[in-house]
Amino acid sequence: MDRVSFVMMISFFTNLFLAGMKVVVGLIGSSHALIADGIHSFSDLVTDIVAIIGSFFARKPADLKHPYGHGRMEYLTSMVIGIVIFILGGSIIYNSFFKEIIIPSTLVIVISFFTIFIKYLLSNYLKKNGEKLQNSILLASSKESKTDCLSSIIVLLSSICMQFSKQISFLQYADQVASIIVGFFIVHVGLSILKENVSVILGEQEMEQSEDLRNLLFSDEKVKRIDKIILIKYGSYYRLNLEVSLDFRLSLLESHEIAHNLEAKIKEKNEKIRYVFIHVNPYIEN
Repeated sequence: MDRVSFVMMISFFTNLFLAGMKVVVGLIGSSHALIADGIHSFSDLVTDIVAIIGSFFARKPADLKHPYGHGRMEYLTSMVIGIVIFILGGSIIYNSFFKEIIIPSTLVIVISFFTIFIKYLLSNYLKKNGEKLQNSILLASSKESKTDCLSSIIVLLSSICMQFSKQISFLQYADQVASIIVGFFIVHVGLSILKENVSVILGEQEMEQSEDLRNLLFSDEKVKRIDKIILIKYGSYYRLNLEVSLDFRLSLLESHEIAHNLEAKIKEKNEKIRYVFIHVNPYIEN
């Protein structure tokens, strides 16, 4: 098992333990907000699981009907889970208005403190390893853990406020308000997943790597001009459509060799660019 997988396994089982504990203690301690927070944590876990499953199917090789492979399977699976999470968050918000008002036990406060502390440590652990290994998945998981920390803080504050609801009557609604806020957190997660994946399925272009590609292409003095760069993501890999201008006096064989060498250089520089299509245009000065 490589280091990234090891770190992700630690993160997964830690989150699984915390999410289960939140739901169980929320039921025992009569805290709707803590139950919602536990569901929020489970939604993050389910997203990770679906991403893993989607990646598995996305690794299927290209075939006659799918010449660019099955990479976009990741987006379809993620969209399904995004819809489920969105509906789940909406149901939590809706049901929060009809919950019976019960003062949570002090156990809820203790567990909230504990989950915030563990989540803070986990977030730092993921960030440290993500920066060290230069892994975007670990860095994204670190940000998710910080968001989960924030929702746990909201639950903690609501539980503390509920303890004084007999002295200050409006504090009796703190648990309901916290449940609604956490519900919106869950809805936001669902919408973010849907927005990101719909955009990619529609053919969103990757812009961040375009400048690096330009520098790489112009390192070959035979490339006179770059007419078009279109980099499309297919799950964990990319397809590149490229138009370059070469000297019009070059023979067809020479142009083909240059294009072939450019393709090899691009794939060597970035292994994630799996499919490269280069169209050559004639370049005439003035």
